[in-house]
Parts: sequence; C-alpha cells; structure tokens
Amino acid sequence: MAYIYIVCPNCLSVNKLPKKDHYNKAKCGKCGFNLLDTHPIELDPNSFDIHIKRNDIPVVVDFWAPWCGPCQMMAPAFEEAAKNFPLKARFAKVNTEQFPQLAATYGIRGIPTMIIFKDGVEIDRVSGALNSAQITQWVGQYI
Repeated sequence: MAYIYIVCPNCLSVNKLPKKDHYNKAKCGKCGFNLLDTHPIELDPNSFDIHIKRNDIPVVVDFWAPWCGPCQMMAPAFEEAAKNFPLKARFAKVNTEQFPQLAATYGIRGIPTMIIFKDGVEIDRVSGALNSAQITQWVGQYI
C-alpha cells in the first residue's frame, strides 16, 4: 500500500496516511485536528520549512501584505479555491510584512505572488490577483 505524509497545520506533526483518491475522514494522530480542513494556514519561518519539506502534497503559498489592496481582494478567492483540494494540496499564506526574510529568500518582487512547492522545491509561481477559478485551474495542473 502507498502512503503520503501530511503535516498537521495545528501541531506540525507529520502524519502517515494511506494514499487514496478521496478521504471521508483524516485526523492528526497527535492532536486530533481534522486534516481535511482546507482553510489556508498562516506560516512563519519555522512552520514554512516544515510544511514545504515534509508534506507529500503540493503546498500553495500566497505571499501577501495587509496593506495590499489586490492581496485583500484575492484572499476570499484563495480560500474558496482551497476547498477544492482537501488532502490534495495545502494552501498557506505568508505575511511579507511580518516575515520579509521569507519573501526575500524566494525573490518576491510584487504581491500577491503565489508559489507552488512540491517535494521541497518551487515548481511554479504566478504574480497578481487571480479569481477562484483561475487559482483552481493553476493548482490543478500539479495534482
């Protein structure tokens, strides 16, 4: 049987799950958090590295800032698109005002910028605000 490793957004434990096309339930073995929860998670430098390096699913990171109008406009679309990918992709956000070193590390020149990471490396990026359908289509290419 094939397995996937999923980082719990709540406690950062790595969970080993049987690989399936669809999951009816999946809970963290340590804290009981629902791993099917699709709400985008806020990342800091520590949790960023854990999620990027330890998840077997793609991690879609939105680099944004509170003062950015297009970022604020895209936030609901990002959350809506995430609902299409339970345990297929993890959606996350990095506040570039709080963590400018993360933005600098990945050469973020304009926001919003979304990057898809797989197996610890960047596989694609897009800058500018997208709607939910555009985000879903873009992420769907990498599932």
